[in-house]
Amino acid sequence: MLDVEIGALQGGPAGLPGYDGKAVLIVNVASKCGLTPQYTGLEKLQERYAAQGFTVLGVPCNQFMGQEPGSAEEIAEFCSATYGVTFPMTEKVEVNGEGRHPLYDRLVGFADGEGHTGDIRWNFEKFLIGRDGQVVARFAPQTEPESAEVVAAVEAALA
Repeated sequence: MLDVEIGALQGGPAGLPGYDGKAVLIVNVASKCGLTPQYTGLEKLQERYAAQGFTVLGVPCNQFMGQEPGSAEEIAEFCSATYGVTFPMTEKVEVNGEGRHPLYDRLVGFADGEGHTGDIRWNFEKFLIGRDGQVVARFAPQTEPESAEVVAAVEAALA
């Protein structure tokens, strides 16, 4: 899963192969969404579990009502200044449609707890990748990062 090439927000490669052996929560993010406050919970997960081999990976996307219109610099500044984000971010990509990034081509076939597969429904849909590089869980956009189900899945992926 993590052998796909994707750029980093500030340029250059995001280095996904460097996450081999780690649990990674991949989240399509946006700065002007009603769910944007989830950045707080994502950062708390990052802080709580990073030392155990976990990272959040934010993937900016502007496909949902234009809620991520900023440049890479604007996105980075907003995330840092507003939410204290320290986890890595990729370049802005499309997660649905003909221009869907290859990373999301691989992710969307995995079902969430309600059986949903296919297109990303909204900003802040979450995919948990296990240490073996395989998808182990998918969470709906409204599922809070610090919810019991996400925390349990992260802890199980780190066990």
